[in-house]
Amino acid sequence: MAYLLHNAWDYYNKTMENGDRRVQEWPLMQGPGPTITICLSYVYFVKVLGPAIMKNRDPLNMRWLMVAYNFFMVFVSIYIFVRLGFLGWFGKFNYRCQPVDYSNSPEATEMAHLAWWYYISKFVEFTDTIFFVLRKKFGHISTLHVIHHGVMPMSVWWGVKFTPGGHSTFFAFVNSLVHILMYIYYGLAAIGPHMYKYLWWKKYMTGIQMVQFIMIFVHSFQLLFRDCDYPKGFMWWIGFHAVLFWFLFWDFYKNAYGKPKKMETTLSNGTKHMANGKANGIVNGLIKENGIHRNGNIQKNGLHKRHENSSNGVSMNGKNHDL
Repeated sequence: MAYLLHNAWDYYNKTMENGDRRVQEWPLMQGPGPTITICLSYVYFVKVLGPAIMKNRDPLNMRWLMVAYNFFMVFVSIYIFVRLGFLGWFGKFNYRCQPVDYSNSPEATEMAHLAWWYYISKFVEFTDTIFFVLRKKFGHISTLHVIHHGVMPMSVWWGVKFTPGGHSTFFAFVNSLVHILMYIYYGLAAIGPHMYKYLWWKKYMTGIQMVQFIMIFVHSFQLLFRDCDYPKGFMWWIGFHAVLFWFLFWDFYKNAYGKPKKMETTLSNGTKHMANGKANGIVNGLIKENGIHRNGNIQKNGLHKRHENSSNGVSMNGKNHDL
């Protein structure tokens, strides 16, 4: 047993020594331990500790803090997307094969720094879930949401440690573009109900996210069919994540949008029955002799209620998702 542990430790040290020497002394880059610890702490807080702390407390009103945070993330995403574009993906890089530039040239060094900042942004995105906890929206802390946020920093760490540039950065390039749209949506939704009329495109955000995973999958696994001076292990690592998240988001999409919602209205003793079996409620005494007086309150008590229950303005059958 001691021999196996010694060999495992020796293998670990040699692997870490093969990392990019430019990032060796950067914060959190010496080994994966700190990142794993932070990710596990995040999961523990949002699933166990946070709900326990908030159990007997009133939910916090964080609307304008949420607005500020979401638009801050819009600018972060724009910056990363634009810089990655000008450093390579707007035309300089080869989309079929782009080796990592490990030199100390200004462009290669900036690319490595940008990869590290993208990694740090994955920790900042924990704030999405923390808002859920502090506002007691525990139903929004779905398995998809926690897996995505909890896994991403660890996944990106390996890329920054060993391949901070080249083919790997296509993932961050596409993901940052999607996050620009996503956080614009969240920011607008957090402003208040009067913005909901501009948020008709909620459903399409899931589709856009699924398209990004297909693009990343194809871009990564194309290296199976051509020679490229790029580590094949990271081809599998990135491609596997794209497949995993695609299936998770597809499962969410089916549950949220795949089944047509049928509505049957029964007028009986002022009661409105929803045929999807999920809602039975009195419509605020709006029953008149000739039926239901539709003055807009039905929509407020129905569809828009899902908006009002969301942390970042997006609630999809009790679940919130993003990349």
